[in-house]
Amino acid sequence: MELPRGVVSFLFTDIEASTSLARTLGDRYRGVLEDHRRLIRGAVATAGGHEIDCRADEYFAVFADTDAAAQAAISAQLALRSHDWPEGGAPRVRMGIHAGEAELDDGNYVGLEVHRASRVCSAATGGQILLSSAARSTIEGVGLSFADLGEQRLPGFGERERIFQILHDDLPGEFAPPVPSSSEKGLAMRVVIADDSVLLREGIAKLLEDAGFEVAGQSGTADDLLLKVRSYKPDVAIIDIRMPPTQTDEGLRAAKEIRERHPDVGVLVLSQYVEAGYAMELLQGSAEGVGYLLKDRVADVSEFADAVRRVAEGGSALDPTVVSRLVGRRRGEDPLDALTPREREVLELMAEGRSNQAIAEKLVVTARAVEKHVTSIFTKLGLPASAEDHRRVLAVITYLNA
Repeated sequence: MELPRGVVSFLFTDIEASTSLARTLGDRYRGVLEDHRRLIRGAVATAGGHEIDCRADEYFAVFADTDAAAQAAISAQLALRSHDWPEGGAPRVRMGIHAGEAELDDGNYVGLEVHRASRVCSAATGGQILLSSAARSTIEGVGLSFADLGEQRLPGFGERERIFQILHDDLPGEFAPPVPSSSEKGLAMRVVIADDSVLLREGIAKLLEDAGFEVAGQSGTADDLLLKVRSYKPDVAIIDIRMPPTQTDEGLRAAKEIRERHPDVGVLVLSQYVEAGYAMELLQGSAEGVGYLLKDRVADVSEFADAVRRVAEGGSALDPTVVSRLVGRRRGEDPLDALTPREREVLELMAEGRSNQAIAEKLVVTARAVEKHVTSIFTKLGLPASAEDHRRVLAVITYLNA
């Protein structure tokens, strides 16, 4: 069946607190997840919708009109409520509907309106169905009633969006207020993960979810990663350098394309080995929102999560082993010889992307002492000091690569 074009209605769903539910249910979670998918799929198919994507606890469907999307959402919530779930295992599914125009790309919908629909879903509470103002204005369903929840700021959108809730006699009507945006409530950063190893991919996803991140998508190939980035507009993409089909540099090339086409998306590349040349290739032009780590670093959850946050916020995160390899290179009349051992330590931590305060904590010295070392380093290397950490990283690394 041909997918609808023009102005269409998007339905996004996901399970609220899915990580906690999976931990509670253990081996039983797989069955709950499968039943939840089956019930939603049945409601979408009955309403004439088209399934676009289904991964983990998230589901994305599209409809030719908003009435059909609303009917599918209501039917799905009713089916979920009446299903016989295991004790303590009833999933609380939140749903969001938005109407807008999006581009079809190889069987998937991409564009800002898809991103907006996903954000409407993220604002909901488990068991709730939310509508954007565009969806509300296009719905014609007789007998449907709505609650006006007022204007909300959706993550990633400057303007406020008026949000409505669908009311139904057999569904709860009272919920907590819509989840505020990141500017109002430190909303979780969104990440997509690309690695052809399902086990590693799932492991990273779980670590990041437990650390407070939202895993918006997972990919096993570079092409699918680029599609996920276009569709979900994450804060950062975490990418394995070696991916199918050649297992060489597909991930690196995808990372460079993301930096070129989606400059607001941070890129954190993972590698099994030290490949300094790849690191320098990734850093060409700018070190803003860039990271390069060895996969072993994932085991240190706190450090890894901190690196992801730095990259998402426009900073940088370079693996200490890679930095040491660069800093440790010997050249004729090497200006690094002029640095003291402590200044060399500070330089390596600077190149990793750490702030002065973070360096001070790492070396157990005062921030003032670090500032003096930084000033001395730039003087000895003939580099102009900058208050912006990512710019000084770029200056140092570019100089080391000269």
